Amino acid sequence: MKLVDLKFQPGVDKQDTAYSAGDQRKYIDSDFVRFHYGKPERWGGWSYLPNPNKTIVGVVRDTHSWIGLDGTRYLALGTDRKLYLYSGGSLYDITPIRETASGLSNPFTTNGTSTVTVTDASHGAKVGDFVTFDSFSSIDGLDMNNEFQVITVPSSNTYTVTHTGTASGSTSGGGGTGNANYQINIGPSTSELGYGWGTETWGASTWDEPRSSSEVTIFARSWSLDNFGEDLIATVLNGGTFIKDISGSIDARATALSNAPTASRFSLVSTDTRHLLIFGTETTIGNTATQDDLLFRFSDREDATDYTPVATNEAGSLRISDGSRIVGAVKSSGQILVWTDTSLHGIQFVGTPFTFGMRQLGANCGLIAQHAAIEVNGRAYWMSDDAFYMYDGVVKKMPCSVQDFVFDDLSYTNKNDIAVGLNTGFNEIIWYYPSADATQIDRGVAYNYLENTWYTISLGRTTWLGAYVYELPIATEYSASTTANVSTILGLTAGASFIYEQETGNNQADGTAISAFLQTGSVEIADGDELMSVSRLVPDFDNLANSMTATLTLEQYPQSSSNVTTTGTISSTTEKIDVRGRGRAVKIKYETNTVNDTAWRLGSTKLQLRPDGRR
Repeated sequence: MKLVDLKFQPGVDKQDTAYSAGDQRKYIDSDFVRFHYGKPERWGGWSYLPNPNKTIVGVVRDTHSWIGLDGTRYLALGTDRKLYLYSGGSLYDITPIRETASGLSNPFTTNGTSTVTVTDASHGAKVGDFVTFDSFSSIDGLDMNNEFQVITVPSSNTYTVTHTGTASGSTSGGGGTGNANYQINIGPSTSELGYGWGTETWGASTWDEPRSSSEVTIFARSWSLDNFGEDLIATVLNGGTFIKDISGSIDARATALSNAPTASRFSLVSTDTRHLLIFGTETTIGNTATQDDLLFRFSDREDATDYTPVATNEAGSLRISDGSRIVGAVKSSGQILVWTDTSLHGIQFVGTPFTFGMRQLGANCGLIAQHAAIEVNGRAYWMSDDAFYMYDGVVKKMPCSVQDFVFDDLSYTNKNDIAVGLNTGFNEIIWYYPSADATQIDRGVAYNYLENTWYTISLGRTTWLGAYVYELPIATEYSASTTANVSTILGLTAGASFIYEQETGNNQADGTAISAFLQTGSVEIADGDELMSVSRLVPDFDNLANSMTATLTLEQYPQSSSNVTTTGTISSTTEKIDVRGRGRAVKIKYETNTVNDTAWRLGSTKLQLRPDGRR
């Protein structure tokens, strides 16, 4: 009897049938298994980023790390509700203040419960917003000098908050005189289709009737984060641009950037010239009604507060003509790459008087989401609406062995939430996306850019930050049912993100096992009408500390239902697994699901075969 090495190719192929993929010696499915140096190996674990609270408020949509002038490391995180700064093991809420109501007189009304009604003319608050009161007197035993989340908004002049205590009485108008500091309005945690009036093109359907269907998407709140020198620049989607001065108190809030537009899609700092570029912004600065999704502005060199073009500065603006909106941008070698929903453009510094020049690099290759493009070693990679692309001087559609699996089961309503990350330790680019029935990211698709292999993973990460400033990748996961562990905010509703250090340890952050598997295609082991008898599987694993389950399925034909299945256990000392069965093809599935399971690595897969009769 001969021992046959099946010699499987690296990567996962979900485009072919199991038999077709097996003919080419390919794997057809996996989870938490990557391909490194041509061989499959189990993913590493993750743990909580060291900080007093494991969670932060809201769903994180962008992260950015940098080093200050004194060598201090910083991490910024923007959520649908807050803006955070992490440094030295501590988290700071630096969400900008939208408005301060000073000298507010007797605004609180109690009713013997924990609900307090606040009266403030033209407060501008929305349900879910955050407000902090100070300098007020207690009312009916309730200390209102805290941060609260707004629970309801009955009118433009009133809103309600919830206290942890119960009022000892009912008072209409009390609390003395103090201040109310309103943080910027929160945004949607998920993208939604907009229904009702005004969600169709002019003249469509019937007049004065709300629409029951729509192609208008209300995008979830997103951020773009970058550093200008050592200061943080943060732009909120379709909102303002803010700056956090690192030289000041670390817990001081970010403030509105002087003279900057007040409605923009995102921003980016040019690496070589230090211009702040603001995309999808206003034609008239300060007038949100003039926001143009295809216009971008750039500040004067070294001055992020000067956007008025004059003969003595380098401020200005340009407009992209191909597409309906600017979607995203990344810094690349010698230029900034900018995508619309249909095209790719390159922006290069050309000096005075024009400052920046622009040329179109590709058409029909738009970007699917703001954070779905990345640059690696002079090449750009991105996810479009129906394919993956790269740019290395020429736009190319990338062959992808899991393409249909990804794009046939993708939530296009929530596509703007897609986030890409770089895992340099394994040469991987990973796009995290929401599946068709999901409202939040719940899957990932990975590409090894050195080995040209693909695989998928059932892991939900709303952001992934490569190991640039911190030693390990940092990623975030959202839970709509979890309330953030922030006791200083009263009346806080559910919706929180966990912050993880990835590729550390062997378990999930809560100590539970990572369930991993690898499935081969159906490999033909017999020719023509003959059958082969399989008597032995010889395992070849490196770093296998715990047990693994191997399941062999011997098949007569591709559509056969009378297959023979054998299951065996593999440990680090297992020399062979005895098998008894025959067939024309065999497929093998390896599975592990134990705590402290190591990052095992599969070498070769060998079977002992001999010809067998048909009876």
